[in-house]
Amino acid sequence: MKETFYSNGKLLITGEYLVLDGAKAFALPTKFGQNLTVEKSPNHKIHWKSFDSDGQIWFEDTILFSEIINPELQEPETIKSTLLSILHEGYVLNPSFIKAESGYIIITQLSFPKKWGLGTSSTLINNIAQWLQIDAFTLLNNSFGGSGYDIACAQNNNPILFHLEKGKPIVEKTTFKPDFSQHIYFVYLNKKQSSKTAIANYQTNKTNNLNTNIDAINKITLEVLHANSLHSFAQAIEKHENKMSIVLKTTTVKEALFSDFNGEVKSLGAWGGDFIMAISESDPTSYFSSKGFDTIIPYNEMILS
Repeated sequence: MKETFYSNGKLLITGEYLVLDGAKAFALPTKFGQNLTVEKSPNHKIHWKSFDSDGQIWFEDTILFSEIINPELQEPETIKSTLLSILHEGYVLNPSFIKAESGYIIITQLSFPKKWGLGTSSTLINNIAQWLQIDAFTLLNNSFGGSGYDIACAQNNNPILFHLEKGKPIVEKTTFKPDFSQHIYFVYLNKKQSSKTAIANYQTNKTNNLNTNIDAINKITLEVLHANSLHSFAQAIEKHENKMSIVLKTTTVKEALFSDFNGEVKSLGAWGGDFIMAISESDPTSYFSSKGFDTIIPYNEMILS
């Protein structure tokens, strides 16, 4: 008998980086996500196959139970070694999935292109946690790392406020249904940013003004969440970008790439890649396409509502 599990993708709208140190982050689950299908098989191994949204296989391998129990560290890190790390930590939390069974055929299927960075890893971790009936936040923390906001999005079908309190994830369901959503777009920057690398850079370079910066971002997050007009929303987004530019000691994406854009632009998640959010009174498709960015998704086609 097959079992199928599903998790939502994610977009972090405010609080990037500082969420790791306790800031409140505003995040939105996406209409795109990932399935994981599990079927039992013999021989004490897992035949694993991962499909991209276009039906192409992007990873396929056989994983022995013995490799999960005692994984070997590999440098540089590979797809298989990362997967083994997640499965090993799953085994530590619930060893019965290996001890009580003879083997598995596992298939994963993304509904978004893997390169988009909407949560290939977080949706996988949450799906594995559902399968093994273990806590997904613990599995994330023990294997991949990160704040956990992406796991919260994987598990919720509505907007969330997320923060860490003494290392524990606090998830607050919230409402965000702006009547100006038709003026919000998400644009893919044609390159996927490594969250691990971006987090490591932030941890190395973060300043002594951490509490002040967190307080400022928390205040702006509430302004974004409760904006009652396109103008006030755009103002809050601009304020957030400028503040994070100072925190990260780097230019905003608007300054770097879109200085002539008639509207506001915000980096999402790891600065420098993945998606940006564009706020424009008119359809900005031709503007971004003229600059070589052809993946432009309206808010209502991207975000679960």
